Amino acid sequence: MDQNGGSFLAVRRLSGHHPSTADVVSGSTAWIGRGFSCVCVQRRESDARISFDLTLVQILLLILRNEKKAELLLAAGNRNKYYSPESACDLVDFRSLNFFSNRDEHTFFLLQEECLQRLQNRIEVPYDSQNGEHQEALKALWHASFPGTELLGLVSDQWKEMGWQGKDPSTDFRGGGFISLENLLYFARNYPKSFEELLCKQNGDRALWEYPFAVAGVNITFMLIQMLDLQAAKPRSLIGAVFLNLLIENDRAFDILYCITFKLMDQKWLEMHATYMDFNTVIKSTRRQLERELLLEDIQQIEDMPSYSFLAR
Repeated sequence: MDQNGGSFLAVRRLSGHHPSTADVVSGSTAWIGRGFSCVCVQRRESDARISFDLTLVQILLLILRNEKKAELLLAAGNRNKYYSPESACDLVDFRSLNFFSNRDEHTFFLLQEECLQRLQNRIEVPYDSQNGEHQEALKALWHASFPGTELLGLVSDQWKEMGWQGKDPSTDFRGGGFISLENLLYFARNYPKSFEELLCKQNGDRALWEYPFAVAGVNITFMLIQMLDLQAAKPRSLIGAVFLNLLIENDRAFDILYCITFKLMDQKWLEMHATYMDFNTVIKSTRRQLERELLLEDIQQIEDMPSYSFLAR
């Protein structure tokens, strides 16, 4: 309890209870709350105590959204630890709290690290206009976008038709790296109907000054990396921890989330009757919607996000 008489949350672990690896891997994001019995809330002005079952996701949400300086008391084994709202997300490092002990569960943590590292390795690759693989990927994006139309060169005014700022797309990849090209190509190949709708601005009452498709795609990649804190050694936010669980379920979760985000962004664009100067506002609104959806309790895989329904193959 804080000095100002605020409430506190007490979370106690069931002694001798460990969730099975199968439960952890196949469950929803609520797996990180397994092994806890209850939450107790008490205010200084009253002796009454209220107990109720919550997952750790819900506990963290309560802490992070609490305007007062609430504290979290976590009894793990024989150790008590206190977390302020500012440091509550440190709970994602479960090994430091000894939640899991057997070899299978240790393997699960290694899997988390491997999945995150593979994605981070992709993020760290800059676009290289001299790299043959990168050149072929860029050509593939053109052919997926405009099948039947001959590409005159990797540097050509044709690229402006896709929404690049100039005739050399490589100059626009600096903000997102090679993964932003991979994201666009994944979108074109796996959800071609939605991709074409956005590329050609086929739906809705469009503005006179529309967002440039390709540059918007690079910005979406950059926004997702920031939102999920993917360049950190481990998740430092609840959103990042939840997404890592989804990444274990599907190693293409980031690419699929990219497609969801692009389509959702276009929906927001139309709803807000936005023009080019409103792009940052639309991106912020899109991000807030993504964060809300990722924290829904019934999201067990990336395809469970409500906005996934916007995508069409």
